[in-house]
Formats: sequence, structure tokens, C-alpha cells
Amino acid sequence: MKYVIYTDGGARGNPGPAAIGVVIQNIAEFGRRIGEATNNVAEYTAVREALAYLRNNPIIKLSNNPIIQFYLDSTLVVQQLNGMFKVKDAKLRELLTQIRFLEQEIGGVVTYAYVPREQNRRADLLVNRALDAPPHVSFP
Repeated sequence: MKYVIYTDGGARGNPGPAAIGVVIQNIAEFGRRIGEATNNVAEYTAVREALAYLRNNPIIKLSNNPIIQFYLDSTLVVQQLNGMFKVKDAKLRELLTQIRFLEQEIGGVVTYAYVPREQNRRADLLVNRALDAPPHVSFP
């Protein structure tokens, strides 16, 4: 089975109040605040939460070799997730370790590609809705 996922993360202030947006095509979408964080921490957190959703959702039966295609609008994060650039920040390294663990648990092939912001509008909208809403509100 193939899963197409658009993720976004943003912070107002960088660091500042931060949120994530996740769109798993034809399956689910959600946005929520993640507290105080940088833009990059929010981007990584969105990827981690998308993978955790796939792994933990009993409705989704992952095949033995799922294909999971992520689309992000952060060139730097895509290059880091693809191993092209080193991850120097300790918090980002921790998140990357969690992402790699989830990738291994799920199995299959996970890829990361850059898309312009215009092609990631829905995930971006979920981020902004979460940031504009009261702190305890999440958006499906």
C-alpha cells in the first residue's frame, strides 16, 4: 500500500509557540500545538507524528512493504531526513532517532521530497489553525 503524506511545522517567533499539520491523503489529517519550539523542531515533529499515526492506528493495516512518501516544504529538513546534511542540533538528532525507529518498525520504503509551499497548503493551514486556536484545541 502507498501512503502519501504532506507535513508542515511552524513556530511564531522561532522559537515560539509552535504547531504541526499532517495530511495523510485519503486517510486522516490533523493539526495541533506542540508548545514552544523552533520551525525545524516543528517540521521534524510533524513527520514523527505522521509515522506514529500510521503505526498506532488499528484501522490502518500496513502491508509488509508499505511505500510512504512524505512531502515537506522545508528544503533543509528534507535534505537532513535524506541524509544529505548532518543534523547538528541535539533536539533534532533526538527527533531524527525517533523517526528512524518508527521507519524501522513500520518497514517498507519511506521517502522524503520537497514541495513548494503552494503544494503544501492544507498542512500549512492546519498549522496556522492550531496556532490561532486556544492552546488545548486540535484540528482534524
